Amino acid sequence: MTDTLTGTEPTAPPAGLGPLGWARWVWRQLTSMRTALFLLFLLALAAVPGSLLPQRGTDPVAVADYLRRHPTLGPILDRLSGFDVFAAPWFAAIYVLLLVSLVGCVLPRTRQHLRASRARPPAAPRNLTRLPVSRSFTAHRPAEEVLEAAYDDLRSHRFRVERGDGYVAAEKGFLRETGNLVFHLAVVAILIGVGVGSSWGFKGTRILVEGDGFSDTLTQYDGFTAGRFTNADDLPPFSLTLKRFDATYQTAGDQRGAARSFAATVQVIDHPGAQPRTATIRVNSPLHVAGTKIFLVGHGYAPRFTVRDGRGDVVWSGPIVTLPQDPVNLASTGVLKVSGARPTQLGFVVDFFPTAATASDGRLVSAFPAAVSPAVNLGGWTGDLGLDVPQSVYRLDTSRMTLVGRSSLRVGSSWTLPDGAGTITFDGVDQWVNLQVSHDPGKGLALVAAIAAIVGLLLSLLVRRRRVWVRASSGTDGRTVVAVAGLSRTENGGVERDVDELARLLGAPPDPPEG
Repeated sequence: MTDTLTGTEPTAPPAGLGPLGWARWVWRQLTSMRTALFLLFLLALAAVPGSLLPQRGTDPVAVADYLRRHPTLGPILDRLSGFDVFAAPWFAAIYVLLLVSLVGCVLPRTRQHLRASRARPPAAPRNLTRLPVSRSFTAHRPAEEVLEAAYDDLRSHRFRVERGDGYVAAEKGFLRETGNLVFHLAVVAILIGVGVGSSWGFKGTRILVEGDGFSDTLTQYDGFTAGRFTNADDLPPFSLTLKRFDATYQTAGDQRGAARSFAATVQVIDHPGAQPRTATIRVNSPLHVAGTKIFLVGHGYAPRFTVRDGRGDVVWSGPIVTLPQDPVNLASTGVLKVSGARPTQLGFVVDFFPTAATASDGRLVSAFPAAVSPAVNLGGWTGDLGLDVPQSVYRLDTSRMTLVGRSSLRVGSSWTLPDGAGTITFDGVDQWVNLQVSHDPGKGLALVAAIAAIVGLLLSLLVRRRRVWVRASSGTDGRTVVAVAGLSRTENGGVERDVDELARLLGAPPDPPEG
């Protein structure tokens, strides 16, 4: 149809990018260095909750305690994977996008760098004196000798040198870009190593009281996190028993009570039928068993009790795990639930003090982290424990129970509950440890890549990229006109010194003194 006003055919509207065009645009945006830096910052930001909040993979006891102390905020954070940050879907999405962005950004640069490293140095510009750093002078030697001397000197200083018609071109510092690429490729390798570890590795935690044993099966763990491709049936069949736990603390001075050493002595059976062996696990000194590492990540006290019900029957005898509330002197809190007591179920809230002392207000406090003079405060409850619904072993549901009294006990003493509900005796104190069993098949790759990243970063920071040219031609008076110039490809490249040294070698007169 013809436009009646202009008499011309109307132009069609511009075509859109289309699916392929949009895909190319998204790929260019994703693989830009700006996007990679943004995703790296976002990944670091996403990891912050993992360092501020306790994580189930490393300390499930602390997670349970956090949920107990924050009944409103805790479940919200749990739904947002706040206690499993590094296994959260949103963290994995950022991780994968960063990996793709780095690969798409670094690989093209690597190809370009390989082509540039095989190319010859660029020919000398026709007028070297126009460059920012240059020297021009006359020499008494023939032009060929000047160029030959320049060629040999630049070669001796490890420049890549090219001889042309009346000039010498040299280039140095390719290792700077090599180091830059090695650093970024190493970051990619680290991400791959971490991804391999999180996909085919596993991490589990188990609390053991002195004398307790543990077999490496899924049902034995208090908390277990496995990679997507990890088969729990393939766990190495080792077992161990905690024989004792030893902790030492400073007993005098300004740092009284400061921890000095932790050591868990265990008896290990590497596989069924193997002879038991004794090993010691210390902080930052894990036990290696069947391709796994067993770390000591926590410890505390487990007071032992004997509970008799109203009929005089022993319905509980053994230790309970108490969680430290005071990180300095290890005052701890735990719960004892006795569901088999008759005529009514019994529950106790236990406050444990390793070295009990009386504060000015009459309350018991702990004055030292070692179990020098242990004591407990007990709160006794009777009624329905509510065990028909799932609940934390570190929390007592008192909604259907009645408080019958409170009492303080030393080792060996007993408390008789009112109304014939029973008795409880404080028998002594054991210690518990929190062990983390982990298998990370990507750790070797991550270690090598981390070393390569450091080397690459040093190269990119210390190596200077620059170019130097020399032109020599015979003048009308029989002397040789020489021009030396340089161009730095990096900040503070030091090309001025290269030009000055080469000019002096070729016969340039010394610079006149200033003033």
